[in-house]
Amino acid sequence: MPSLFESTVLRGLTLANRIVRSATNERLADEDGLASPELVAALADLARGEVGLVISGHAAVTPEGRAGAKQLLAHDDSCLPSLTALARGVHDAGGAIALQIAHAGIFAQPSGPDLKPLGPSLLSFDPPRSGRVFTEEDIARTAAAFAAAALRGKRAGFDAVQIHAAHTYLLGQFLSPFFNKRTDSYGGRLKNRARFPLGVVRAVRAAVGPDYPVLVKINSQDFLEPGLQVDESVEIGVMLQEAGVDCIEISGGSVLPGAAVPPMRRGVESGEDEVYYREAARVFRRHVRIPLMLVGGIRRLDTAEGLLREGLADYIALSRPLICDPHLVRAWRLGSADASACVSDNACCGPRKEGLPFACPTFAGKTRSGQ
Repeated sequence: MPSLFESTVLRGLTLANRIVRSATNERLADEDGLASPELVAALADLARGEVGLVISGHAAVTPEGRAGAKQLLAHDDSCLPSLTALARGVHDAGGAIALQIAHAGIFAQPSGPDLKPLGPSLLSFDPPRSGRVFTEEDIARTAAAFAAAALRGKRAGFDAVQIHAAHTYLLGQFLSPFFNKRTDSYGGRLKNRARFPLGVVRAVRAAVGPDYPVLVKINSQDFLEPGLQVDESVEIGVMLQEAGVDCIEISGGSVLPGAAVPPMRRGVESGEDEVYYREAARVFRRHVRIPLMLVGGIRRLDTAEGLLREGLADYIALSRPLICDPHLVRAWRLGSADASACVSDNACCGPRKEGLPFACPTFAGKTRSGQ
């Protein structure tokens, strides 16, 4: 029976336990998209808190794919020194780190005056979003940008790469029938909608080589109509497995303004409802053989252990609980059975409206992060 605190291996990468810091946009890069000392310190603190694998907040693979100011960039070699400092900081604290790479698609907020968001199709949004449709040349260029960013992360010392295809960012937009209205070979049936994301996976694998861990984060559901549903998501999982991906993180929801189900839900859940994507994971497990990572609403040690016992996940991913208390994992290992103090009120998101980094104002000064 798997244990939460046993060592595991992902394509040659040894992890101290099965707990993962799910990628969280820290907003701690500088204006040029480079890792600040504060970002290095924040991720190193997670490693000191004994998180088995720290996944960085999404790093944009192109300037026009940036989701907002103070987001990390990995688009060219000028980013290498700051990425190296980020990886070294986590390693020096005893941890392992994966670089999450992403493109925000139609939700991008490019900083350059001549840059416009790009998406699979032109859609009407409220508020309106100007942009243009991806051409086949854009698709090839962006797949190459993902591959280059992944290799840059490897050169910088990151232990793995995670491709962000969830939360209806660019790759998720191509997968979702809500966003993808194309009539060419990249639209319509699922095989076509998955063509670009799978092309990115193959390009990344070719760039980093056969011995480097490649992870992908996808939605179990978009919770949009018409959107990606669990049955299609599981089909994508099988395609990713066949493409040589080492681990799939299951999430859900959309960053579409006003979406009924955002990636970070409000409200405290308990019992069987605590795990947002439990039933989706159950379906994935019946069809996907590679390791699964599950995120969303997990707040208790016994819940995490139960997911492992039931075989629904191989790794437990946490986001807001580790904003609230970066040393929660260490406390659990040392014998604490306390649930995370996180109440899912999304107060940690509040500072973003003012351009400030994530923080937990509700429990500031009450965590173990200084111990």
